[in-house]
Amino acid sequence: MTAGNHARPRGAAAELVRCDNLAMEPGNNAESRIGGAHANILGVRVDALDMDRALARIQDALVARSKGYVCMAGVHGIMEAQRNADVLRAYADAMMIAPDGRPTAWVGHWQGHANMRQITGPDLMLEVFRRREFARYSHFLYGGKEGIADELAERLSRWFPWSRISGTYTPPFRDLTDAEAGDLTRRIRRLKPDIIWVGISTPKQEIFMRNYLPLLETTLMFGVGAAFDFHTGRIRDCSEWIKRAGLQWLHRLMQDPRHLWKRYLRNNPEFIWRIALQLSGLGTYSASHASTMRLLREAGRPRIVTRKTPAD
Repeated sequence: MTAGNHARPRGAAAELVRCDNLAMEPGNNAESRIGGAHANILGVRVDALDMDRALARIQDALVARSKGYVCMAGVHGIMEAQRNADVLRAYADAMMIAPDGRPTAWVGHWQGHANMRQITGPDLMLEVFRRREFARYSHFLYGGKEGIADELAERLSRWFPWSRISGTYTPPFRDLTDAEAGDLTRRIRRLKPDIIWVGISTPKQEIFMRNYLPLLETTLMFGVGAAFDFHTGRIRDCSEWIKRAGLQWLHRLMQDPRHLWKRYLRNNPEFIWRIALQLSGLGTYSASHASTMRLLREAGRPRIVTRKTPAD
C-alpha cells in the first residue's frame, strides 16, 4: 500500500477537497487545541496528555459533534513529518495528537509536562470501547488485510457486548478507484458512524484522515496503526516493563524484522540526533501553528496532487 493509497481522492471527490484547508466547522482543526498544553517534538505539537485526559477530550468532541481526527505520534510519524509536508500538514490540522511511544512522552517530561504519558493506538481503542460513557456511539472499522476488520469487529463485540459496530471496510493494496471511493462515502453516509477507526499505518492513515474527513458523515476518525493486528492476535503485545524501558520498538522488530528493520535503522538514530540538538538548544523547531502553516506554504505543495509517493 503506497503512501498515496486512499490519501488523495480523485474525480468528484477531489473537487470537494481541492482547497488547502479542511472544509470543517470552526474549532474542528488544530486551531481548537493551540492553547492546550503540548510538547514540541521536532516541530510537531504533541498534546501533553494521559489516558484519562485524552478520553475526556474525545468525549467532549463527541458530545459537541465537533468533527476532527486524532493522530498517534511516535518516532516514526515524527520523522515522516520532517520529510513529507503532507504528513506535517496532517499533524497540524489534527484535533488531537497523542504521545504514542515512550520517547515522545520522555521529551514531554524534559519540556516540563510531568503528567504526560504514552498513549498507544491499541490501548486508546480498547479504552473507548471499554468505557460505558462511549457505549451510545457507533463505530466503523477501516483497514487491515482481507478479513481482519471483520474478525476484529467480532472480537470487540464479544469483549464489549454494549458496543455498536456499524460496519467494516477492507481497503485494497492500491489506490482506491473513483468507484471505490464513492462506495466508501456512500456507505458511511448510510451508516453515519460516530467514530471511524483507521488502521492503514503511518503516514498513510494521517494523510487519509485529513483528506477524507470532509467527505465522510462521521464525527471523529482515529489513526490507530497496527491496532487491528494487535487485537486479532497477529502481533503480540509486550510486557509493561518493556514499554516503560522504551523498548517496545525492539519487541516489534523481533516479530517482524523483514518489514521493520529499515524503518528503525533510518528513523531511530536520526531522531536521537535531532532531539539531542533540540533539547540542547543547538537546533530550533518551532511548533507554533503560524510557523507550521508558513513552512507548509513555503513547501509549495498543493493539497491534491497526482504524484504517487513510494511505499514504506
